[in-house]
Amino acid sequence: MNKSATPKDKTPSQLIDARIKELGDWRGETLSRLRMLLKEADPDVVEEWKWRGVPVWYDNGMICTGETYKEVVKMTFAKGAALKDPSGLFNSSLEGNVRRAIDFREGEKINEKALKTLFRAAVVLNQAKKA
Repeated sequence: MNKSATPKDKTPSQLIDARIKELGDWRGETLSRLRMLLKEADPDVVEEWKWRGVPVWYDNGMICTGETYKEVVKMTFAKGAALKDPSGLFNSSLEGNVRRAIDFREGEKINEKALKTLFRAAVVLNQAKKA
């Protein structure tokens, strides 16, 4: 990302836009697609920029993060272990008691319907925990 652009200069959404553009490859395209699906599933989602450059999405609590690595785009669900995953999307961080993640690799098809269902379930869980 541009060295002169600091988190204080831009909104979290602008920083996420810049990250997607900076990646300029399949990872940026994948992160952009995942972000769009999350916004479709939860129009009230709030975007944040944390930990020196990780997009984080919230609605009544953290839903998930969107990390980018050389080989994967990883969506880590904050309370993933408590979510039902009948489509078997979770494929990473399976050993923990709280988080679960989905690693997306180049060329993999995204099960959009199942992913949106998982996003919505995470929001419902956050709302239940808050109540």
